[in-house]
Amino acid sequence: MNTTRTLNMHPEDFRSAGHLLVDEIANFLKNLPKLKVTTSKSPSELRAALPENSLPSNGMDTSELILETMNLLVENSLFNGHPKFWGYITSSASPLGALADLLASSINANVGAQTLSPIATEIEKQTIAWLGDLIGYGENTEGVFVSGGNMANFLGYIAAQKRFILNQSPNNNNKQTNFVLYCAKGTHTWVQKANDLFGSRGDIIRWVETNIHGQMDITILKQLLIKDKKEGKSPFLIIGNAGTVETGSVDELIQIGSICKEHDIWFHVDGAYGALASALPEYSKMFEGLKNADSMAIDPHKWLYSPIEAGCILVKDNRYLKKAFSHKPVYYNFDGEDTDMPLNFHELGLQNSRGFRALKVWMSLRQIGKNGFIEMMRHDIKMAKKLFEMAEIHNNLEVVTNNLSITTFRYVPQNSQNEYPLEYLNSLNQKLLDLLQKGGDVFLSNAIVNDKYCLRVCVVNFRTQESDIEELIKIVDLEGGKIHSQMKS
Repeated sequence: MNTTRTLNMHPEDFRSAGHLLVDEIANFLKNLPKLKVTTSKSPSELRAALPENSLPSNGMDTSELILETMNLLVENSLFNGHPKFWGYITSSASPLGALADLLASSINANVGAQTLSPIATEIEKQTIAWLGDLIGYGENTEGVFVSGGNMANFLGYIAAQKRFILNQSPNNNNKQTNFVLYCAKGTHTWVQKANDLFGSRGDIIRWVETNIHGQMDITILKQLLIKDKKEGKSPFLIIGNAGTVETGSVDELIQIGSICKEHDIWFHVDGAYGALASALPEYSKMFEGLKNADSMAIDPHKWLYSPIEAGCILVKDNRYLKKAFSHKPVYYNFDGEDTDMPLNFHELGLQNSRGFRALKVWMSLRQIGKNGFIEMMRHDIKMAKKLFEMAEIHNNLEVVTNNLSITTFRYVPQNSQNEYPLEYLNSLNQKLLDLLQKGGDVFLSNAIVNDKYCLRVCVVNFRTQESDIEELIKIVDLEGGKIHSQMKS
């Protein structure tokens, strides 16, 4: 292939480049389990690995560019598709999803208006309906694809706020300054971001204490509501968690939904991680309250194994999203015919120009179906439970929590529960996590549970097997013992 002075490519050149890239990616996926999970290079070392500092004046051969870039990425990345990656909540991405992204980029639909993306709009609508059906939210589910959990939750926040404002009496215009919302302590930081970006001045968040199961304490929630109303506050939103970030606990969603209905408050569920587990029959009771939510955030790139980015907000009724975001300048000719009105997704969210995120989810759902995803999620839960069981009987490990596919535990030297104070064990486990993350053999994250610094494993990974969990136990025991010896000396 020739060096390029134009971005256009002859079809045969594109075919040759595509075959080369797919071959390289296939080899990468084949060898992935043998690689380190992550690089240990520093930012300065990574900058030094870049091929040049200045913008190139001339182009280079396409094949050379592909091979050089492939090598750069493989040698200097963290691989969340690695069977021993269990940090945070980013799943191993399906290979078909990667191909779907290539296809979506090739068509390059702007899924902001149906005129600009005729079939892509219909595919996104269908995918949203399928997701609603998958989790028991309803076949007539509406919503919009977004970049991830933060953005999906933002839209739920804004819809709740818009509903409250529109339903106010004309004489109560000042009530917006008295907005308050309620969520459990430990809810994801998107709530604080939303308050900063879209909320009233001051702190409007009521952080509700949690019970021993990590769920929002319903009694305290009711007390706060009564107190705020007596003080002239205006509750506009209650957030339930369907799988918290740290431990995977699920709030008592039925009770929260009932409270919202009683007080005429918008019920939003942050189900970015855990709500998808409601597809499993054995978890249907735990997630039964999902169907009562006014809005819900889910992330297919968390537990549907989609490549990043793929988030989604689901709603029963698009009305308040449209009221918040629908603006129609005169240069938009997107309304179509009255007898068959199009859906223009720019009216449902913050973006006007939007990529075709739904395609990879749609194709994956068709590839293995509902039952295939249920079995994959069930496998992840089994792996997390296996870790809990193995750690529970290990002399130097202490289990803390196990919910859905998240297990938290910590290294506790044998017979030292009463010998070493909490501060010592917290420091030991923090040092251990730092070492494990930098080492690259496994990748975990952390959680603070009842003041204990814990190692946290979240399995949303179809490549993880029992042998990987067994190896993790050995590594934690070995490296934890080394750090403990160093700290004592």
